[in-house]
Amino acid sequence: MSLFLRMCWEFFKTGLFAVGGGLATIPFLKEMSVKYGWFTLDRLTTMIAVGESTPGPIGVNMATYVGYEMFGIPGAVCATLSLVAPSLIVILIICRVLDKFRDSRAVKAVFDGFRPAVVGFILAAVLSIYQTALLNQGAASLANMVNVKAVILYAALLTLYLKKSKLHPLFVILIAAGAGVLFSF
Repeated sequence: MSLFLRMCWEFFKTGLFAVGGGLATIPFLKEMSVKYGWFTLDRLTTMIAVGESTPGPIGVNMATYVGYEMFGIPGAVCATLSLVAPSLIVILIICRVLDKFRDSRAVKAVFDGFRPAVVGFILAAVLSIYQTALLNQGAASLANMVNVKAVILYAALLTLYLKKSKLHPLFVILIAAGAGVLFSF
């Protein structure tokens, strides 16, 4: 299978199984990083930061980013379409049969079963982001394992955000971006 088709297939699978939104795509992207080496885990963290700080769904933004990095504009378009195609197909099928099964206990039970799985996917994504952003991967010693600058920045921004509850998240993103440039994160 060509690399282009492999990329499309991987994003199609991601779109099919990443139930719960964009953050649920992160474990799949991490697997792509490890399995195919299309991007590093550090690059994944950067993609998450860019995807979260730009308008639009993070999963779509990240698929577009990876597709563009690999194959330019055709890759961006195809990766994005591959990611959203399963959702479109499922929505069309659900629309056709929803009225028949709207009050079905089995359908309600299936959706009740999805909820904990989605929470698990999102929690796994959050822990993966923390690990990549705050720890030095492959550190030689325990003392070097923590990225001290990143932990200090995270603690400061979290404190600022919690103390100033009306602080717009865009302001926090701009401060973090400025600190990243200023302190070479």
